[in-house]
This record gives sequence, C-alpha cells and structure tokens, in this order.
Amino acid sequence: MYRNSTVIENKQIIQGEERAILVGLVHNQQTETQVREYLAELAFLAETAGAMAEKIFIQKLPKPDSRTFVGKGKLEEIRQYVVSKGINLVIFDDELTGSQIGNISEALGVKTIDRSDLILDIFARRAKTAQAKVQVELAQYQYILPRLKGMWKHLERQGGGIGSRGPGETEIETDRRIVKDKISLLRKRLQEIDKQAVTQRKDRGTYIRVALVGYTNVGKSTIMTILSKSEVFAENKLFATLDTTTRKVVYEQTPFLLSDTVGFIRKLPHHLVESFKSTLDEVREADCLLHVVDISHPAYEDQMGVVNKTLQEIKAFDKPILTIFNKMDLYEQNTFDPWLDDEVKQDLLSQLKRRWEHETNNSCVFISAIERRNIDELRDTILKKVKELYQIRYPYLTQFY
Repeated sequence: MYRNSTVIENKQIIQGEERAILVGLVHNQQTETQVREYLAELAFLAETAGAMAEKIFIQKLPKPDSRTFVGKGKLEEIRQYVVSKGINLVIFDDELTGSQIGNISEALGVKTIDRSDLILDIFARRAKTAQAKVQVELAQYQYILPRLKGMWKHLERQGGGIGSRGPGETEIETDRRIVKDKISLLRKRLQEIDKQAVTQRKDRGTYIRVALVGYTNVGKSTIMTILSKSEVFAENKLFATLDTTTRKVVYEQTPFLLSDTVGFIRKLPHHLVESFKSTLDEVREADCLLHVVDISHPAYEDQMGVVNKTLQEIKAFDKPILTIFNKMDLYEQNTFDPWLDDEVKQDLLSQLKRRWEHETNNSCVFISAIERRNIDELRDTILKKVKELYQIRYPYLTQFY
C-alpha cells in the first residue's frame, strides 16, 4: 500500500508544529490580490493543523506548469530557501496532480501537500463521531486514488522493481484495487449511518427546522450557544466543529429546531462535499437558513459568494434566508478612525445597513455575538420567520403563531 501516505495510515499529515512555506500561482484565472488573500487563509489553515507558515512564494504563469506547477526556475528558488532555512513542509494553495506532487517532492526533498490535502488533514483531526470519521476517511481515499501513480514515482519501496525501473505496474494496480475496495466499504458503512440519520430527522416530528450556515470561523457556534442557551464548542480556528449540533429552542411558546452545521470555505475539495452529504442534508432539509457573515473580514462579500454558490450546488438556495452580519464590533474597530465624529459613524453605518437591507430584501440583522449586541432583534426576527413558516405549513395549529 502507498506507504508515504500518513494521511491514511496516521490520519495526520502534520505532526507537531512543522515549519512551512506556502506557494501560490497567479494565472489567467486568479489575480495577485486574490492569490495573496487565499494564501493568508492558507496560513490560517496551516496554523489550525499545527504548522507555522514562515514565508510565501508567488509565481506568475499563464497556466500551471504540468510537471512542477510553478516552473523549474521558481521550484529551484523554493528549494534553495527550503535547504537554507531547514523547512520541512511545503503547501501549495491549489490542487496538485499525483505526478506534480512526486516531481516537486523529489526536487525539494521535503513533504509536499496541497490545499485539499491540508483541509482533509484538519477534518481528520476534528472528526469526533463515527459518521464524521467515516466521511473524512472516504474523502481521503477518494483524494489519493487518482494520484497513486504519480505518488509512486518518488517512493523508495524495498523490493520495488529492478534497478531504476521503480515499482511495477502490478504493484500500482494492487494499491489501486485496495483503495477502491476501501472506498466501496466506506460508502456502504456511510449509507448505513445515513439511514440512521434520516430516521433521526424524521423522528423530530412537525417542528420547523432552522439551520445556521456560513463561511468557516464566522461565529456560528457562538450564535448557536446564545440562541439555544446551551454550550456548543466554539474556537477561533477553522472548522472548529464538523458534526451537526441540533437543539430544540422555544421562543414565546413557539418551538423550533436549530442546527449548527460545518462551515464552508473556498476551494473546498469536492470529495468532502460528496462525503459530507448526510451532514449537508441538515441544510437541504431545513425550512429556513441563517446565513452568518463575518462582516469584519476584508473579503466578507467573497465569502458570502462562496456560501451562496455552495448552497446552490447542494440545491438549498431557494429557502428563506436570514443574513446575520456578525462581528459588528470588529467591523467598526477596523473601519472607523478613533477621531471620527459619532454622527459620521452612524451615518456610515446607516448607509451600510440600507445597502444590505436592499440586497437581502429586508432580511438581515446586524449583531455582535461577543458583545451580545442586537441579540433581542435577532431573536425577534427569527421568531417572526418561524411563525410565518408554521402558518404556511400548519394553518390549523394556531398555538404556534
């Protein structure tokens, strides 16, 4: 089996705090501004996994180099830095093919991974329930399968081939068959877990279901804790939680179910979307979505676009959506100079709110979960939406509205 894949054997590709460099590529599909923003997020992902990003390298090419992704010259520049600084991990922001991973690792002499590999590693660390563990393991094997041949190129395997021939095709095919068998087994296991999850959702009765969605690390779990008055794990790291948490909430004798779901992110590996189908079913089957946005983030509109695109991909974008602009305290701190007149601040805030009220058809709320600002308005807005949904679905159950 593919012995160099600690992703599969040890479930973690990053051991302890490793020193890493990050590599991005400016091409006809990505501007330099976008690449630098993606690399900043990649650094946060690396930190979440336990690695420290020390330097970034950016290459400009019309399209990725088929052999080394960044070209021979840039790869040599990276190699010299890796050797001189004792770097032991190189992370590429875009997905690499198996042959590219093999060529780059052989040239640099250190472990090389891409953004998808890193995200899968974080998910493997965060998975707690049997369902999440199976979902992540399935995604890992699906990631490795098309890369086996290229990954074999730079491996040294005892008894593998004669001279410089390397492992024979038979050995590669054996590994491929083992991975395919494992994928098939994991899919069957996940189907069994999915059936149990469907049964659990059906057992929730006639309650209106509300789901929190949003980009990763926007404060969903903190809002979940406030709204449901129950402790939900929250941490200032990406993908702090993978498993859906559902709580029964009652406002003014009106009950509903509130779920916190896994966060979305740019360039989310499609294997994860496929493997986390049952988790995303919580979003698909919800009656109403609460789209939480970190308005203090410089690229919050792009993050909103990523979430909306993902909702469209999983066919959940046609539901009633309440947009919750969170972290208003940080937005004001980052946007307004200390000397700015209060009246000017209020005028600018009013312009911001009018803009998004127009964009969302008056379906938005501006809050600070940390400072508990506008939480009553948020609760009232959610209650109003839930009552409207009860009235549409169960016009005869007047006790709910």
